[in-house]
Amino acid sequence: MTALAPQSTSTFLHVAGELLTPLPEGALWWAARRLLVVSDLHLEKGSAYAARGQMLPPYDTGATLSVVERLAAALQPETILSLGDSFHDRAADLRLPEAYAARIRALTAAHDWVWVEGNHDPDPPAHLGGRAAKTLRLGPLVFRHEPEGEAGEIAGHLHPVAKVKGRGRTVRRKCFASDGARLVMPALGAFTGGLNVLDDAFAKVFPEGLTAFALGEDKVFVLSGASLLGDVPTGVRWKL
Repeated sequence: MTALAPQSTSTFLHVAGELLTPLPEGALWWAARRLLVVSDLHLEKGSAYAARGQMLPPYDTGATLSVVERLAAALQPETILSLGDSFHDRAADLRLPEAYAARIRALTAAHDWVWVEGNHDPDPPAHLGGRAAKTLRLGPLVFRHEPEGEAGEIAGHLHPVAKVKGRGRTVRRKCFASDGARLVMPALGAFTGGLNVLDDAFAKVFPEGLTAFALGEDKVFVLSGASLLGDVPTGVRWKL
């Protein structure tokens, strides 16, 4: 299978019988509920690294918010759900420039914004608006930060990426991971890395295997388990 062969203009998937649209920006759209889901924004990660002497460009928060703002303007969601680790650490809001704080407050005022508790940010800053939840259950779906393998679960935390063979090279992309009963979201944050979907951490969530939905420039591409490569030495393959 050629890496990232397009499937259609829009790619859809089902979780627990619900039709969902994975977006190339790394967000998830549930049209029936007018719900936009983003995960692992890790706002102010750059300033956290800078405070420890590792200088990264201080633009990650602005870039990440721009993605969310564009999606909100295009889709006009009733609810926006930020699925944990929205902030890189508990002090992130203290480093947050006021211009960025104002942009967040504009988003939380315009939508029913839900901050799901993450391991990096168990207590979202109250002054930025929105409401907090440890988990959120809507119909057959349950939204939480760390995956537990429950049927109908939409989670984040693991930052899934898919690696496949391309034209003479390997391609590594952020992706959604799903088996039709549950789904793990990619990290949307500008400075977030990823964990290969063939890592053992995913096998615990998807014991029967998974399909990767890889992010392209303007499309999402469906990759079967057989096409995926692990981050292991040449000649060694991991199997789902």
